Amino acid sequence: MIMHTALYGVHEGLNALFTDFAGWEMPVRYSSELAEHRAVREAAGLFDLSHMGEIELTGPQAAEALDHALVGNLSAVQVGRARYTMICAEDGGVLDDLVVYRPAEEKFLVVANAGNAPLVAAELKSRAARFDAAVEDRSADTALIAVQGPNSAAIVGSVTDADLSELKYYASMPATVRGHDVLLARTGYTGEDGFELYVPAAEAVDVWQVLTVAGEPHGLLPAGLACRDTLRLEAGMPLYGNELSAGRSPFDAGLGRVVKFEKPDFVGKAALAGRRETAQVLVGLRGSGRRAPRHGYRVLDGSREVGEVTSGALSPTLGYPIGMAYVPKELSEPGTGLSVDIRGRVEPVEVVATPFYKRA
Repeated sequence: MIMHTALYGVHEGLNALFTDFAGWEMPVRYSSELAEHRAVREAAGLFDLSHMGEIELTGPQAAEALDHALVGNLSAVQVGRARYTMICAEDGGVLDDLVVYRPAEEKFLVVANAGNAPLVAAELKSRAARFDAAVEDRSADTALIAVQGPNSAAIVGSVTDADLSELKYYASMPATVRGHDVLLARTGYTGEDGFELYVPAAEAVDVWQVLTVAGEPHGLLPAGLACRDTLRLEAGMPLYGNELSAGRSPFDAGLGRVVKFEKPDFVGKAALAGRRETAQVLVGLRGSGRRAPRHGYRVLDGSREVGEVTSGALSPTLGYPIGMAYVPKELSEPGTGLSVDIRGRVEPVEVVATPFYKRA
């Protein structure tokens, strides 16, 4: 059964083009993917991310439970801060990448990708069973709205009582948005400064409208999943199902830094210790011309197939094709020349460092 967020009616009223994403009918674009992308880079974009999963852990041993369940050291996260981490299987494969907030000493909010949220909730309940901690899936009751772009602070600051100068990157605080209580976080998935607002689902429409009105003088546009994907690709951020999967470890994706082996024990620790050295690594690719590599396209070294593109697009900001791919470690140095089979036509690409785009 297809699912709808609390803002579905708003998107209909904006004449959004919808797509099925992880079982949710979500806006892929409203007017122009390019216009929405540029709005986020130059002004601000407004996103409905309510398909994401929100799982709450509370109790005296909530931190210990997460230290056991996830690869990161969550007990070291200070109240009001957040951390990017992963949940892995016993064999070290990535089940999902997560952002974990610590709103209070004995309270954590785990944010999971939409398609993996039920699995993450179930795994957390199972892995926390021997700890004095309660796990509650709050996804159905929670809406998530994001404001991303250089004008995001001006927009959010005009409608909240929060002092945004006190809110650092990867931090959160309770706030009020025109009478609505929210958890306000300074995180995002676009490479720009921005904010994510965790809102009771019943109040999501009101908060969206407040932000829409406040954003009008600042060039705010509603933005869909299509531009969200090109934005995160330019910023070199991985997408579960593309760069990350149960068949890959964090080390494959160049994200071994999130694995904290100094912890006494966690699920997947033994397997991950043996997977630090990888045969393939994730790299950035830069093309020329207008033909972009796409997910699943073959990467070639001469006539030899050596890898596969995980994500690719013609970068709206940079004006040339970019992509990410897994290739053998010996071909991963920036400057290495490779090629991609783009629908039967071989196009040259160069291995480059990521991110492709970094804001000033």
